[in-house]
Amino acid sequence: MWFDEFIAKPLIFLVPLHYFITRIEKKSFLKSVDLKTKNWRSALLFGCIAGVIFLGTGLVMTGLRNGGLGALVAVQTPMMILYYILIALATSVSEEILSRGFVLKRLYSDSKNMYTAVLYSSLLFFVLHIPILFTNPDLHGVLLLQVMVTDILLSVAVSFLYLQKKSLLVPIIIHACYILSLYLFL
Repeated sequence: MWFDEFIAKPLIFLVPLHYFITRIEKKSFLKSVDLKTKNWRSALLFGCIAGVIFLGTGLVMTGLRNGGLGALVAVQTPMMILYYILIALATSVSEEILSRGFVLKRLYSDSKNMYTAVLYSSLLFFVLHIPILFTNPDLHGVLLLQVMVTDILLSVAVSFLYLQKKSLLVPIIIHACYILSLYLFL
């Protein structure tokens, strides 16, 4: 998992994007994908609030599935939780730069149609996750369907938030919290 998130995805997703944006388009990479520092505090706060909702929902759903919050016995070590946080951040940065900062932004700027741009970029985001979803031995049956539906709904929601906030920080934080909730509560 660490190889995929810290080495493979950045090499496959970010290096070509960086090259294309800086060499071909001759633009600033961070500005081009809306990773700018203007209004970062409000974007960070908004993303954290939405992310905490994901984490809280995951905790409650796990508690309900296991017969109450007292039945949660999957105690993680602090090092394992830190590992999950780092993996979630690395995953969300790579995937959000590609999906929202590059694909969605360009689809929207070319089409000027928010709904079409969100639909196509969300479908591409979902296709990106198909190999992960179908090769994970922990995901099967109804749980697999739930994660698939949640992935597509999350993609649509953060796409609209990204277009509204004009900051990639919000989708990155929400995406990271969603992934963290999957690691902690599945």
